[in-house]
Amino acid sequence: MARTRSPQPVAGPTLAVVAREAGVSVPTASKVVNGREDVAPETRRRVTEALDRLGYVRRPRFTGARAPGLVDLVLHSLESSRSGAVLRGVEAAAYEAGLEVVVSAAPVRGPDAGLDAGPEQDRLDRLTARGSSGVLFHLAELSAAQYAWLDHHRIPYVLIDPAYEPPAQVVSVGAANWQGGVCATEHLLELGHERIGVIAGHRRTMDGEARLAGYRSALASAGVRLRPEYVRHAGSDETSARLRTHELLDLPEPPTALFVCADRMALGVYTALAEREVRVPEEMSVVGFDDLPEARWAAPALTTVRQPLAEIGATALRLLVRMTHGERPEGTRTELSTRLVRRASTAPPPAVRPRKYRPDPAERPTA
Repeated sequence: MARTRSPQPVAGPTLAVVAREAGVSVPTASKVVNGREDVAPETRRRVTEALDRLGYVRRPRFTGARAPGLVDLVLHSLESSRSGAVLRGVEAAAYEAGLEVVVSAAPVRGPDAGLDAGPEQDRLDRLTARGSSGVLFHLAELSAAQYAWLDHHRIPYVLIDPAYEPPAQVVSVGAANWQGGVCATEHLLELGHERIGVIAGHRRTMDGEARLAGYRSALASAGVRLRPEYVRHAGSDETSARLRTHELLDLPEPPTALFVCADRMALGVYTALAEREVRVPEEMSVVGFDDLPEARWAAPALTTVRQPLAEIGATALRLLVRMTHGERPEGTRTELSTRLVRRASTAPPPAVRPRKYRPDPAERPTA
């Protein structure tokens, strides 16, 4: 059973209080607590005296045997349907393994972020205080400081569907994004479309680049020319996808079908098409990616590539259990297969291209 509330912090002064008492920064005080050697002797003495004077409770380094029935799951959000699907998979696998899961949310941080932020350091301190067997991270990426902290404390961890390429030795689980991009594009080609646009996510993300590469590969295999103007990048949200759709519709020869690399972005595509009175699928076919609940609720229901998020979460939990027992996976990257889910948003191409502009009400014929 997942526990969604973190335990109360250990009583006593925080590391920030110790750092202020010793006249140093929080990262410097953290280095002394964690036994790092890159601290001047005089600075180490001041911090140590402050620790003893204030009665700071030093968290012991993780040993892997203090709480074998507990694991942590850190999500980027507790509200998104993606996180909900991952949580369901982790919880089901944890129940089978006789484990409990502590669930928490972490703010999005860049790869160069440090651990000097109070909430971030406190979260990691609590993790060691709990003595969890290991951690699952469903975040876009971890910072270099977070990787170093985990390695220093010898805590087993697995990344779930990371957006950016992790270090070579880090274990991660995700979906077969390239194959999903191929599958989505081949579906549109089989319907007879040749003018197929794509709205990809952020540049340099693993999933976005792989899905885009699958799109390009499918076009090349079918002998269909890739049109650079049909390739647009959005910010993985509805607003940016809506703007990119308007740009595609403004082309002299707009596409007749769109492969949208995330269901959330597909909702923005639907909004733009409605604003331009372009009917789905009669005048524009749309394929998404993820198969979130929103895909079924859309009107018309969205044809999409199913990413097995629950299965990804369950696989990550099982890998983590093996790692806590001293095993090492044969490979650091595990990918689960994707498949196309056909619904009502795709059809053969129209006889005429979609209208470019919303007609002025004054120009519409009256009955």
